[in-house]
Amino acid sequence: MATLTVPPVPVSPREDAIQLYKAFKGFGSDNEAVIGILAHRDATQRSYIHQEYRAMYSDDIRKRLASELSGKLETAVLLWMHDPAGRDSAILSEALSPGFINLEAVTEIICSRTSLQLQTLKQLYHSTYGTYLEHDIDLQASGDHQKLLLACVSKPRYEGMEVDRETAAKDAKALYKAGEKKLGTNEKVFVQIFSERSRAHLIAINTCYHDMYGGSLKKAIKKETSGLFERALLTILQCAENPAKYFAKVLHKSMQGLGTDDTTLIRVIVTRTEIDMQYIKAEYHKKYKKSLNDAVHSETSGHYQTFLLSLLGPNHH
Repeated sequence: MATLTVPPVPVSPREDAIQLYKAFKGFGSDNEAVIGILAHRDATQRSYIHQEYRAMYSDDIRKRLASELSGKLETAVLLWMHDPAGRDSAILSEALSPGFINLEAVTEIICSRTSLQLQTLKQLYHSTYGTYLEHDIDLQASGDHQKLLLACVSKPRYEGMEVDRETAAKDAKALYKAGEKKLGTNEKVFVQIFSERSRAHLIAINTCYHDMYGGSLKKAIKKETSGLFERALLTILQCAENPAKYFAKVLHKSMQGLGTDDTTLIRVIVTRTEIDMQYIKAEYHKKYKKSLNDAVHSETSGHYQTFLLSLLGPNHH
């Protein structure tokens, strides 16, 4: 469920391109006009604008936006101009660049995407940046965290709803033996099961684990693992159960305490707007008794605020 509001009668991409060109003219750009157009066009419309702008002005609209906008607004708008796979590979490329390493962002993208999404973004990553995603993960991540990320991106997973109860029970037992039952943890078993099983199957393992051992798999992960490896396992598990609830938590954390983690705020809002933002907003309100729009409103300002709130759509609470 997307939150994007697009005009009831579609505007021609050519008309949009002309209006954007006008907004860039003169000294400083008309940011309101830019937001008014781009924050209300879906991925297909944005890609048509991109094509029209190039055809009419022999210029790349992304490059133009980069030179006209600045700060957090620029970051958010440029990310928004991509299609989902292009956006994910752009986020990963930056988060894996020396000097900008952000393994939390890498973990979030890789552990919350479906197998099909990962295969697509992997190809795009290679054709855009001339390096293999696996190679960059190998370089920047380490230990069990690295092993899990590599396993997730290298092997296609089954994404269907079919679940074999017997296998799920076996997996639950294997996880129990590899974790809570023994002294120390056999991380290899966790890596294998979490990277190879479908979401539906992981939910079944979770239920079996609880039925067989009385505890939750989530608690076992927290007790047996730590750091980024723990975070990656929990992300996979939580996104199997309820991705909207997971992203509501990530958003809340990015706005908690002193200062805002704008990198995370932008990443989650921009990547989820056209997927499940309606659900994320509902989960956010349920858990924090405050609307996501209000939270974002109080943590941001200026055109940057206008842009994010436009993507979030009307405030229903």
